[in-house]
Amino acid sequence: MTARLSRSPRDDARENHERIIHAARSALGAQGLDVPIREIARRAGTGTSTVYRHFPTKQLLVAEVFADDLRAWRSALDDGLADPDPWRGFCRTVARLCDLQARDNGFAAAVKARFPRALDLTANRASSLASAAELVRRAKATGRLRTDVTVNDVTLMLMAGGGIRANTPAARVAASRRFAALTIRAFRAPSAP
Repeated sequence: MTARLSRSPRDDARENHERIIHAARSALGAQGLDVPIREIARRAGTGTSTVYRHFPTKQLLVAEVFADDLRAWRSALDDGLADPDPWRGFCRTVARLCDLQARDNGFAAAVKARFPRALDLTANRASSLASAAELVRRAKATGRLRTDVTVNDVTLMLMAGGGIRANTPAARVAASRRFAALTIRAFRAPSAP
């Protein structure tokens, strides 16, 4: 009881916000962009009015979930660049991006198609491509990445990975991980250990 009394309304609001985002990601992934707000509220354990207090429109809620996903992609690139072993950083980034894409289940494409102005993706895309190009450059410098690999090949890999279909989300993630492993093997320089 004491712990409950020491919680501020701000803590409750923050917790509700996080639960709504988590529930929205789950519901949107399972049912698509047409999932009703009442279903998101049910999954979050809140009322619809609480959802609307945090997100006055469904577009704002979807944009927040999408922005969270963009941060995960950005984090994968940043972590790869921060790795002191450029080849390992490249491989981990490829694996994480494939994993994120498999868990996305077409959500990003649906958001961009349905709410094209929800987020300005131009700066994010330019920054992501620059980071991917730097990952490629650094991995090549180790001699373990094929010399003919370009950032366009990484983009092509992600486009191909986006086509992975499976009966369950778990099977899709497993297939994506296998695809990432095979792609990394294809990217490896022939003389690399």
